[in-house]
Amino acid sequence: MIKQMLALDGVYVVCRFRDDGAFVEGYGMLSEDMMVRLARFAHDYKRMVQGNADQLSMFTRMAGWTPPGGWIVRGRKASVCSVGNLVCFVDNGEASMTEVMRELRDVASYQ
Repeated sequence: MIKQMLALDGVYVVCRFRDDGAFVEGYGMLSEDMMVRLARFAHDYKRMVQGNADQLSMFTRMAGWTPPGGWIVRGRKASVCSVGNLVCFVDNGEASMTEVMRELRDVASYQ
C-alpha cells in the first residue's frame, strides 16, 4: 500500500516504522541501511514534535495542539515528510508538499 507513494512526483523513498522506531518496510532509491536511518530519524522527530505539542497544549490551555497531524523538515533541495508511522524523502523541485502530505495522511489511515 505504501508503495503507491512512489508514483507521486518527487517522492524518492517511502518507509513505514513501528511505534518503537523499528523499520518495517521501505521502497525507493536508498539502500535499506539508509531507510532504517530515515525511519529512526522520523520516529525520534515525531516524538519531539509530540512533546512540543503537549507542552503548548498544557501551557496555553487551548485545544487543538495535539495530536500533531504530521510534520515536514524542509531543506534547500529535499525534504522529509511524515504522518503517523510513515515517512518519505522528497525532492523540493519536483514534489507538491500539499499532495505528498495528503497522500501520506490517506495511506497512514489504512495502516
